[in-house]
Amino acid sequence: MRNNQQPFVHDILIVDDTPENLTVLRQMLAEQNYMVRPAINGEIAIKAVNTSPPDLILLDIRMPGMDGYEVCKQLKSEEKTRRVPVIFISALYELDDKIKAFSLGGVDYITKPFQAEEVLARVKTHLTLRSLQKSLEDKNAQLQKALVEIKTLRGILPLCSFCKKIRDDKGYWEQVDVYIYKYSEADISHSICPDCAKEHYPELDIHE
Repeated sequence: MRNNQQPFVHDILIVDDTPENLTVLRQMLAEQNYMVRPAINGEIAIKAVNTSPPDLILLDIRMPGMDGYEVCKQLKSEEKTRRVPVIFISALYELDDKIKAFSLGGVDYITKPFQAEEVLARVKTHLTLRSLQKSLEDKNAQLQKALVEIKTLRGILPLCSFCKKIRDDKGYWEQVDVYIYKYSEADISHSICPDCAKEHYPELDIHE
């Protein structure tokens, strides 16, 4: 039973072909109010992530069929899943194994046999980092949207019937080209129409 029936704080996918490891990790994380989904092999893991991306993945390496390296490689190649942090958790301890894991996009590496305290600490750290990253991504998206809206001319523009100046939101009257430059993405290129050319430069004999 979860602590005081509190709501789940994060969704974690565990991928390991050893049922005993899945049981231990699932119980350990569930006690911290994490929602835990087990996957017994790489193929099931890929389907689970594509169906509903978790907040974090604990991924074994040596598994029959698709190993952990290939799982991570596929996830990092897709826009929908590439930002999900992957912590490798494996009995492989050689430096080359760890380097390969990080080169494929893993954010951390835990060596089996693992200690519960270490697993929980690393999981908490990377979930926190991911939350901060998502918050920053959301704020950047909002900022970009705001910038687009700021640079878009909308609504009714108060235009003088005689001089054709526009009144801005502060009550100042500005030339049309100045106003457009300030409140849109358009660049102004000055030219002269045939009617004005005839009126102001009759000696040029401009033809339409």
